[in-house]
Amino acid sequence: MIERALLEVADTESLGAALARSVPWAAPQSLTVFLQGALGAGKTTLARGLLRGLGVQGTVRSPTFTLLEGYESAAGRVLHLDLYRLAGGADVASLGLRDELDPGVLLLIEWPERAAGSLPPADLSIELSLAGDGRIARLEGASPVGKAWLAAAAEAWRFQN
Repeated sequence: MIERALLEVADTESLGAALARSVPWAAPQSLTVFLQGALGAGKTTLARGLLRGLGVQGTVRSPTFTLLEGYESAAGRVLHLDLYRLAGGADVASLGLRDELDPGVLLLIEWPERAAGSLPPADLSIELSLAGDGRIARLEGASPVGKAWLAAAAEAWRFQN
């Protein structure tokens, strides 16, 4: 597990960019990142930094109302989900995720606890919490692929900061 202070919005975006530089696209399955934290903790900001790090241009929207936003990068497809408004795991089936669980797909899932048991297991779990004017990020590799990804991202982030 890695824990870091994120003093400014740019630090949260920088973490996302470091994760982007080390996404293990060659994994034999889709990749899943759980983004957890209170409202306003920076989940969408981190996702935006990751998407920008992958070269995604244009507006990066919070999927709060659409539930799902899809993005194409040169490396692979990214699906950004916000499950805050879901009533439970049964609602996940209507999003068609089962059809997207292929290699070369990265799922960024905000509020995964709203659909516990209905999602693919996390490769990487990121918890963001408010701390004064900043944030604290706790990252944990939850699978062998996620642990390797986290190690590579930590190295990329170390050289960036």
